[in-house]
Amino acid sequence: MDYEQAKRLSADPDARQRRKVAQQPDVRPEILFYLADDADAGVRTAVAENRATPRHADLILSRDGDESVRARLAAKITALVPEFADEEREKIKALSHQVLETLARDQAVKVRQIVAEALKDSVDAPVAVIQKLARDIEIRVAGPILEHSPLLTDEDLLEIVADGPIRGALTAIAKRRQLSDKLSDGVAAAALADPGAESDSVCKLLQNKSAQIREDTLDRILDHAGKMPAWHEPLVERPTLPMKAIKRLAAFVSNTLLEALQQRPDLDAATAKDVAKAVQRRLEAEGAAASDKPPVGEEAIAAAIGAGKREAVAAALARDAKLPASIVSAILASKSSKAVTALAWRANLSMRQALQLQLRIAHIPPTAALNPRGGTDYPLTPAEMEWQLGLFGTA
Repeated sequence: MDYEQAKRLSADPDARQRRKVAQQPDVRPEILFYLADDADAGVRTAVAENRATPRHADLILSRDGDESVRARLAAKITALVPEFADEEREKIKALSHQVLETLARDQAVKVRQIVAEALKDSVDAPVAVIQKLARDIEIRVAGPILEHSPLLTDEDLLEIVADGPIRGALTAIAKRRQLSDKLSDGVAAAALADPGAESDSVCKLLQNKSAQIREDTLDRILDHAGKMPAWHEPLVERPTLPMKAIKRLAAFVSNTLLEALQQRPDLDAATAKDVAKAVQRRLEAEGAAASDKPPVGEEAIAAAIGAGKREAVAAALARDAKLPASIVSAILASKSSKAVTALAWRANLSMRQALQLQLRIAHIPPTAALNPRGGTDYPLTPAEMEWQLGLFGTA
């Protein structure tokens, strides 16, 4: 299409003719600039999609009132990003970056999402745009950038974690390739502050085989793992596990996962023996729990708790705590996390079993349950626990 014909058709009252001009790859820049302000959204969309459109016109279209126009522009301009590095004219490059920055602030989530998806793997994208998208209030926008962008440094990501990111951001960061131990520490610490709400973040971190997780961080995760079944399999399947972690896992994972632990090629002889003993104790405890008799010993009581044997557990607690059955029943029915914890202490159970007693027998919600201090210790003093029991008439 020659210049005169394009000029004539660009003023044609029929929008279809003007759209035809806007779609031409060899049309003169000034005509495309003119059509960027066309009254018809279809014409402006065609201009937005045209790679020949001058950047000044793209900048105008980045503020267009029609979302579909801005969305098509976003798809085009992000596809051109690799060419920005080769731009000889700095003014054109600067305008291109300005268009991207405007689109990254677009009020429509769809437009910002298009930009984020297109730039998530780019090494040529403007860093300011990536930083803006990474902090977007919508996870559909921020997620792809947080998970994939090579332009985000550990320091950038740790700052986002420290600022209290939106829901889903920790999960996205946890899935990054070659996650450093520093970032793993940050993700785990933030997630473990509210493990119920951020359970998926820890799960994805553990499933990330390329993530470097320090032993101290793994210990903190294990402190909460007993009540987080979704973490058990990814923990057991970690490429490397300290022997201490394997021993801890053997205390609470399912029988199937316990067998998987036994098959790990990195088990040393001593740990293999400990895991085998755990299997044997588990079988014996489950046999005892299958009966209605009060279980004897912590392993048997733990199995009965896991099986939800309320009456058998209550009888064992009354026996071991030397309390009347009526008081034990009243405590278990009270929904008091402190009283139930005190009862477990009186019966010489570990704090880990005290937690399971709260959740599985007393049916206390996880958010209201009393958690171990330091992973294993009772969080109340003996005097505090005696006082709790005294509320129910114990001597």
